[in-house]
Amino acid sequence: MSFQSYLDNIETKTGLTPRQFIDLAAERGFGPGTKAGPILEWLKEDYGLARGHGMALVHVITKGPRIGDTHVGSTGSHADPSDMLWLDGRASNPNL
Repeated sequence: MSFQSYLDNIETKTGLTPRQFIDLAAERGFGPGTKAGPILEWLKEDYGLARGHGMALVHVITKGPRIGDTHVGSTGSHADPSDMLWLDGRASNPNL
């Protein structure tokens, strides 16, 4: 599953976009420099998100929308078309 697919699936499950999660995380004091553990606990307790989906959000909360180019343009199951993730909701993604 691509990184973007993880984020799209989180939106489907919770009704919240990645951008909304970033805002909610900031309200809790989570952001750059925050360790994964507290964020994962919050996401599991409040939204029922398991570790894989939680780690996708940890990335965008702590590091922003840019991902490494390891899988960009590849043909594997984790391939992403771009090194920039779309955070404003699947329905508004111009790349779909």
